[in-house]
Amino acid sequence: MRNFDAAMPNAYVIGLGKSGIAAARLLKREGWQVTVSDSGSSDSLRQQQQQLAANNIPVHLKEVFDPHRAELLQAESLQRIVVSPGVPWDLPGLVRARDLGIETIGEAELAWQHLKDCPWVGITGTNGKTTTTALIAAIFQAAGLHAPAFGNIGYAACEVALEAKKPDWAIAELSSYQIESSPSIVPRIGVWTTFTPDHLSRHKTLERYCEIKSHLLKQSRQQVFNGDDPFLQNLGNQQLAPVHPDACWTSVNGKTTLVGNPSQGLYIEDAWVRTPTELIMPANLLRMPGAHNQQNLLMAIATAKLAGIDKNAIAHAIATFPGVPHRLEHIRTWQGIDFINDSKATNYDAAEVGLSAVKHPAILIAGGEAKEGDDNAWIATIQANAAAVLLIGNAAPAFAQRLQQVGYANAEIVKTMERAVTRSTELAKQYQVPVVLLSPACASFDQYQNFEQRGDHFRELCQELQ
Repeated sequence: MRNFDAAMPNAYVIGLGKSGIAAARLLKREGWQVTVSDSGSSDSLRQQQQQLAANNIPVHLKEVFDPHRAELLQAESLQRIVVSPGVPWDLPGLVRARDLGIETIGEAELAWQHLKDCPWVGITGTNGKTTTTALIAAIFQAAGLHAPAFGNIGYAACEVALEAKKPDWAIAELSSYQIESSPSIVPRIGVWTTFTPDHLSRHKTLERYCEIKSHLLKQSRQQVFNGDDPFLQNLGNQQLAPVHPDACWTSVNGKTTLVGNPSQGLYIEDAWVRTPTELIMPANLLRMPGAHNQQNLLMAIATAKLAGIDKNAIAHAIATFPGVPHRLEHIRTWQGIDFINDSKATNYDAAEVGLSAVKHPAILIAGGEAKEGDDNAWIATIQANAAAVLLIGNAAPAFAQRLQQVGYANAEIVKTMERAVTRSTELAKQYQVPVVLLSPACASFDQYQNFEQRGDHFRELCQELQ
């Protein structure tokens, strides 16, 4: 039984990790009696349990939020539930709690309640949002602003809310999970990077996934859209919601391809990032490879321009930008072979972009926990750009069969990352290729806690090569 204190407001946080810990600490600081639960029981969760226990916050592991437990769902005892991003919003217990009138919000919404007095940039999209977020934060910081990146990148949102110094700008990468449970967030500037099918196992339909993304942009006072994304381009050309008439559109293909009013757009032409009236910087100042990163660059610069940031600060930030861990991250060159970590490519579209961006032919390491989606473009890119494919994780047999169906003969099931890295060195020498690329096209949860842990493991194995 949970012993809720009737004299204090009671809150229940579902899910540990950095989001759950930060939410629990913020609630505790605000005078709430806080209880935390998590369905897992790993060693790292036990360590987190001990950390919160030191702050007099009880944590119950191996516990699934149960709608039928009267002591949890009596409205007079429990006033607020805060949900970590990885917890499904349609969990029966959460649906039941909302029906009973218990305030149920996401961790990002809790942070918004404490940070809404400062302007937010809200970045969402299927792919590209992490690099775009990191670029935006780098530019704002180069301009002398306290502008932490948080949410689906860097800090948990509530970690920023816990800081004594409030941000000048809040740079929030927001996944569909976070938007769904945080409907009140109103960004000063909203950025939509791309839209392709993803997370359908959670959101069920493409329409629902789109509706969630659209909500953030509808709420935004100013908007930046990737005008080279076919889905978003169609929204703009047909002037469909959530597009505002004065939205800023970007294109890597020049002024003539801009959606909307060209005077409000940003584009690349003659190797320069520019508007119709201003040259901003050479496009090649960004050292990250791939046309998709040129598009990410444009969206970041468009956001900075809307925020009134000087182009000298923009150029300095871009010229010194080191790249994003786990997104086409160059690990090392070993015996003339570049090892590149693209662990953040957790779906087919991102993996296709990654394989297209590197020198080829390449040795590709792919696999993990497969997602729903159209794999045709990814498969075609493998046929064109991959000398061999090494398959790991649960998806390996299905991927091997799929490649066999299209007549691709150089796929091997190696199961683990250790075997993949070892075998990749042999094949890279055999085929005399310049690159070994980890770009999984899958989630990581079959073998790792998250894509970061997967990428870190790849990095360690590459650095150990003698």
